[in-house]
Amino acid sequence: MKFIYLRTFLVALVMGVISATAWGQNYPNKDITMIVPQNPGGSTDPLARQFSLPLGKLLNVKVNSVNKPGGSGTIGMGLVVRAKPDGYTIGLATNSIMAYQPLVNSGLAYKSSDDYQSIVKLIDLPNVMFVRADAPWKTFNDFIADARKNPGKMRVSVAALQGTNDLVMQQYNMLSGVRLVTVPFTGGAGEATVALLGGRVEALAGSGATNLGHVQAGTLRPLAVFQKGKYEPFPEAMPIFDSGHDATLPAMYCVIAPKGLPKDIRDKLVNASLQVVRSEEWIKFAKAQGSAAIEQNGPEVVKAEMDKYSKVYASLIKFLEADKPATQK
Repeated sequence: MKFIYLRTFLVALVMGVISATAWGQNYPNKDITMIVPQNPGGSTDPLARQFSLPLGKLLNVKVNSVNKPGGSGTIGMGLVVRAKPDGYTIGLATNSIMAYQPLVNSGLAYKSSDDYQSIVKLIDLPNVMFVRADAPWKTFNDFIADARKNPGKMRVSVAALQGTNDLVMQQYNMLSGVRLVTVPFTGGAGEATVALLGGRVEALAGSGATNLGHVQAGTLRPLAVFQKGKYEPFPEAMPIFDSGHDATLPAMYCVIAPKGLPKDIRDKLVNASLQVVRSEEWIKFAKAQGSAAIEQNGPEVVKAEMDKYSKVYASLIKFLEADKPATQK
């Protein structure tokens, strides 16, 4: 009797391995859903399209982008993390959503980089500070001089509470001692830009690519870029590192999937994704967005960077809790 049970167990085990292998070999045989955790119309939509279209061609299926905003990006990423690990649900993630939010929100479906499968790093986007073209501040130093004279009075619109734009401004507050007030908008980057154009705030922290048209139209002026070195799209913007403060948190975009992907499926998804981001078309696109070339972009890079950002954010949280910088809704 024990022999019969053992034989039955071994047959089931072998059949399961064969079935899983065949499943991986047939992947993908239907459309893939790519969840974008922000509102449509911002900088994430062209990024998602630029990645999903060639990925679909390589895999011979459609990769459909679906916007699932809310919770500073955590609602959409929660859907990804909780999805069936079959390779048909992936997500466009950022460092603020995956590394910062778990430190301040204990109710998430993920706590660390161990709770999901990293796929590929897409791009690093520096944050840029803009003012209206008719604003009295011609340079970043002019703006900060006024901010020091009027602590808590200079408002900077950002795309989301505790998003990358907001966090880099809080990092600057922490390092400089200046008290800039961030004003987050649930409508995303577009609404934050409208707030500046309408005179509701004094400045905007956002993506260079999203606001390039306004600069070219003569309605916005870039004052500073939160990175080391000149920013090619706006060489007139002062690198924040030159002010003596290393407030250089970028918006790091990557692609993730649910934890537990079968190896064959994971390998196919990773290899196809790497082909996309190492193509001439992607490198050209990234440069147009103001991102430096990224030489290492595999899943191990994504995981290591998320772990690094968690430590950076942990120190920033201590400052936020101790100093309580002004943040308005």
